[in-house]
Amino acid sequence: MARVCVVVPVRDDPHLVAALASLVAQTRRPDRVLVVCTPSTPATLLDRAKAAAPGLTVDVLRVDGGVVVARQAAVAELREETTVFLDSDEAAPPEWLERLVVPVESGRAAFSGGPTRPSRPPSGSIERYSVLLEASIYDQLVPHRVSYLPLQNTAWSTATLRTIGFDPRIAYAEDHDLETRAIRAGGSGEFVPDAWVVHDKSSETSVLRWARKRYRYLVAMAMSLLKNGELGGRLGERRRPVRHPLRYVEAAMKPVALVDATVRWRRAKRRPIAPVPPAR
Repeated sequence: MARVCVVVPVRDDPHLVAALASLVAQTRRPDRVLVVCTPSTPATLLDRAKAAAPGLTVDVLRVDGGVVVARQAAVAELREETTVFLDSDEAAPPEWLERLVVPVESGRAAFSGGPTRPSRPPSGSIERYSVLLEASIYDQLVPHRVSYLPLQNTAWSTATLRTIGFDPRIAYAEDHDLETRAIRAGGSGEFVPDAWVVHDKSSETSVLRWARKRYRYLVAMAMSLLKNGELGGRLGERRRPVRHPLRYVEAAMKPVALVDATVRWRRAKRRPIAPVPPAR
């Protein structure tokens, strides 16, 4: 049986404690948990998270940068055959890991991924939209195009990760870029609907902050589509719109984001991929 490492990026998220606690109850326990955090992440938070995961090997890697840089840095530290990504604001039911890794460990796929479910009934307009949008992605996009799997609940062949690598120029949509390149390199992906995790969206309360975050993602996704020659196909896709007023806000942002992405990618593609910052 292959060894498994679960990589959890975090900055200052108290949900990390619940995330690690959920790994203790797994029917297939990870061989190691690698928490990748910024230098400013409180040591008290890391101590509480480790205390919530008795019996698990929990290593901590401190790296400057955002989530994509953290994941990129983690790859260099991996010694297990299978790598799993879990976000700090997620928690997994006991059968999650056992189900998620089957396609990778059996050799059927280079990567696999499952959906997210809300950790509680959504409260507030932004949280409701976010939950509906995630459901739409997993119900309508992912089953037909596995490269749309969000990275936050995926398992990977570590060898594939090392070969393909992350492109930090596509931060916020690095999952689509990574999965697209993995498939083009001859790998395959598999959606595992039963390998779900719960996702806490309670921090999404500010419309302005949501709009900024969503705009960053739209720009990054457009950059990934441009980089991988898939923009035309994406523009031609049709899916049922999310029934929520905020979809009109997002629709209004998309043309601006596309222009912004076109300019940014013309500049970014001239630059080499930045090296991984040293661990601290």
